[in-house]
Amino acid sequence: MFKIDKLNVETKDTKRKILKDFSLTINDGEIHAIMGPNGVGKSTLSKVIMHHPDYVINAGTITYNKKILNDLSTDTIARLGIYLLMQDPSIIDGVGMSEALRTALKEREKDSNIYTFITKMKQEIDSLNLPKDVMHRSINKGLSGGERKKNEVLGLKVLKPSFIILDELDSGLDVDSLKVVANNINEYLKEHQDTSVLIITHYSRILDLIKPDFVHEMKDGKIIKTGDITLAKQIEKTGFSGVNEVELNKNYE
Repeated sequence: MFKIDKLNVETKDTKRKILKDFSLTINDGEIHAIMGPNGVGKSTLSKVIMHHPDYVINAGTITYNKKILNDLSTDTIARLGIYLLMQDPSIIDGVGMSEALRTALKEREKDSNIYTFITKMKQEIDSLNLPKDVMHRSINKGLSGGERKKNEVLGLKVLKPSFIILDELDSGLDVDSLKVVANNINEYLKEHQDTSVLIITHYSRILDLIKPDFVHEMKDGKIIKTGDITLAKQIEKTGFSGVNEVELNKNYE
């Protein structure tokens, strides 16, 4: 289980408060989506979970399987099975994709037999319609924005995390690429049914492809409404904070 309890976060340099008494519980196998306009703290949340150095936790806790994450390093958090698919994946020149993934598997004490690993890589590269030589390139080098997103999903399917954060997965993806990426994630979730997902997004189109159990609207650093996919559809029609809170929450009290 993943749980955030009354989390308060500010920026390290400017001391600007971003998250304010933010709370969220995601049980094993659940898919949750957080929606909200720019500047409400959605992407900050994903960075704070992974212990980004630009942010400071002033109060509250982040817990995964009863282990408090607040003071853990990013690599330790990743080893626990938490995977962030970033909004804008970086290019890491000089570090090969296959080398990085195989090293990560070894760090997590998983089977890293070279033949099994290469076979898995080739299979997933084909599934994602990535260039054949991507496993031999530096991470994301020479790839378009959409291909970098696919490369992140490649890492997901090889490393097999148990908690996945999708930070604006649909940004920079055309319709066909989004379907490829979503189909691969759904395939993974079907095979690993205890895996939990947190989707961070502005729009409902990704939620038509990766269907959430719960949708939350975020404003001013905290969740203000919770519902099902109906909330996402009404946000699409009326804008943020333009839905009937009582009607949406009556089944979630």
